[in-house]
Amino acid sequence: MDSAHLTPSQEDYLEAVYRISEEKKAARAKDIADRLNVRASSVTAALRTLAALELVHYAPYDLITLTDLGLAAARDIVARHDALCDFFITVLGVDPDEADQAACRMEHTVPKTIVERLVRYADYVKHCPRGGITWDSGFGYYCKHGCTDQDCSRNLPGADEPAR
Repeated sequence: MDSAHLTPSQEDYLEAVYRISEEKKAARAKDIADRLNVRASSVTAALRTLAALELVHYAPYDLITLTDLGLAAARDIVARHDALCDFFITVLGVDPDEADQAACRMEHTVPKTIVERLVRYADYVKHCPRGGITWDSGFGYYCKHGCTDQDCSRNLPGADEPAR
């Protein structure tokens, strides 16, 4: 099953199982409830649904693991989350906690093609030796200090001339 066919809530549960499993090798319902700040009964219902979709191995009072299909879907979800979070921090200079929260909300709705472009742009900002883009000298400076007609590079002599 493609993660595009899952609800945002189902994606959150898969991501939680994935991240907990990365830390502890397997998840328990209590771990998931704690991570998502939900009741155990909500976790049980969600896990039954995910098990019916063949995304998790679930039995009451047992450890929860991802199936191969669930692992692939969870990796896609986590990659989108991490890419958005990285973009917000690296390119936009957003506080990591705020970036994580925004990525969590947006990961369910931003199309994969847009996330891929954001990833490529963030990579460009980080690695392009001729880009000269830094948060402090570019957009970050603008966010903190604004841009006046006197200091805007668009108003420098010759700025209106076409590039050669």
